[in-house]
Amino acid sequence: MEETLGIRTGEPMAFSPQPDPVQADDAVKKHAQSYKLSGVKKDIEKLYEAVPQLSSVFKIKDKIGEGTFSSVYLATAQSQEGPEEEIALKHLIPTSHPVRIAAELQCLTVAGGQDNVMGVKYCFRKNDHVVIAMPYLEHESFLDILNSLSFQEVREYMFNLLKALKRIHQFGIVHRDVKPSNFLYNRHLKKYALVDFGLAQGTNDTKIDLLKCVQSEAQQESCSLNKCRGITGNKTALGGSAPKGVDPQAATKSAKRPCAKEHIQTKQGKDGKEGSVGLSVQRSVFGERNFNIHSSISHESPAMKLIKHSKTVDVVSRKLATKKKPNSTKVMSGGVIKKTASSDSAHSTCDCYATDRVCSVCLSRRQQVAPRAGTPGFRAPEVLTKCPNQTTAIDIWSAGVIFLSLLSGRYPFYKASDDLTALAQIMTIRGSRETIQAAKAFGKSILCSKEVPAQDLRKLCERLRGLPSNTSTLASDTQGHASPNPAFSEKTDHKALYLKHASQMQQSENFLCKGDHNGHRSRFGEYTTNSEGWDEVPDEAYDLLDKLLDLNPASRITAEEALLHPFFKDMSL
Repeated sequence: MEETLGIRTGEPMAFSPQPDPVQADDAVKKHAQSYKLSGVKKDIEKLYEAVPQLSSVFKIKDKIGEGTFSSVYLATAQSQEGPEEEIALKHLIPTSHPVRIAAELQCLTVAGGQDNVMGVKYCFRKNDHVVIAMPYLEHESFLDILNSLSFQEVREYMFNLLKALKRIHQFGIVHRDVKPSNFLYNRHLKKYALVDFGLAQGTNDTKIDLLKCVQSEAQQESCSLNKCRGITGNKTALGGSAPKGVDPQAATKSAKRPCAKEHIQTKQGKDGKEGSVGLSVQRSVFGERNFNIHSSISHESPAMKLIKHSKTVDVVSRKLATKKKPNSTKVMSGGVIKKTASSDSAHSTCDCYATDRVCSVCLSRRQQVAPRAGTPGFRAPEVLTKCPNQTTAIDIWSAGVIFLSLLSGRYPFYKASDDLTALAQIMTIRGSRETIQAAKAFGKSILCSKEVPAQDLRKLCERLRGLPSNTSTLASDTQGHASPNPAFSEKTDHKALYLKHASQMQQSENFLCKGDHNGHRSRFGEYTTNSEGWDEVPDEAYDLLDKLLDLNPASRITAEEALLHPFFKDMSL
């Protein structure tokens, strides 16, 4: 039987060794790294060819970042005297308009170089290739250090961010893309730098002359779009042929985003969609990873579903309105009926909702135009609702979202694939009634089928940072059995509550660090949680957060006012 099976006794059997999964992973990583290095080497060679004068000044070492409109390289200045200086070379894509490039340079030269705003050292140009040389600031990834920051470090971070915003707002500069990857932070040196003014716009009284040119071009473009729409509006139907020589998709995108043309650049992904998530990941031009593809928040929040449902209700009401109008004019004479019908067609509600066509009433209306450039998750309510009058307050809102991430330990806090979803997510935190009321203040109307209450920012942040889900219940119990001693303040309650669950939090973290069901180390275990100062977060922190996230841009706190807030009472400018 043994000979039949081909197995001889007394001889050792040979088996092929099982591959080591760790060695296999290392081999894959090495292969990917070598492939990446070869690609970076080619990009550096192409940059030397595009701008030859760089080779006589800099020695480019590595490619440290790539964005939608630029790539950034790390280089050293080949100076004859003194040590080598590290420089960040920002290579703008050739399709960027000269006015936009010049405006970014003027922002860096006029406002940069102090108060945590990045400056500029040199600028090189060869044909349509432009390279901006800036001081290099080595920095940490925001997500890598988020849960390891002490509360004092959070205070310093926000203070220096608001300090930078105060600086640029003094010159009438609206950054439009304030986010952690555009605010570089060196934790060891305690240095900060606000970067990337590629989307910057000017206020009405801006001191940056070239931003006025950008703003005037955007206004002229929007006017021309509305004129063109008025001429062709009554002749174009959905699915019909577009005017000769005009790309229908391009016309639609231009109508929705006037700043998205070649000479008024906005944040677009490679798929051509502004604010796309997942398919085109926008990375920082200074090498920091963009983690907007990860989120602990669901894509479809309850409020978003409620808002989507309100559209159906609105359709019914609009259809009823259109059915009632002819009945009201039947008693009138024929001549009057004709006049009423013609006036109704210009001002009445259309009847093309929930159909596969676009009526002449909709096509004859002026296109709503407003800038919406920026990164999803950081856009203010007035940007999401296409408010035409946008000010420096949109940067303050973005700073508030960053502060919300710092206090809650969650990044990104908001993640949405479209403006409606983003607005719904804001409602789940700030409340639907408050959002609707604020929108009315700047001339916008928001419909929601059900009221969503505003959340308490302290309870929300403490729950997300790590306290158990029954935090609010425990807090209410503690307040209900308050000590008769008046010295037993609310801060003492929060500290006791934090200490009570500290051991439970640590056990939960240790469990996450052990590994998942595949035996791999969890992402949460890579960072060491720093509890220093988090046991007694003052009420002033959440008061400032509430003012930064004011839904009404007119009453939203300014950067200058925020720096004088009691939250920064012991910090000097």
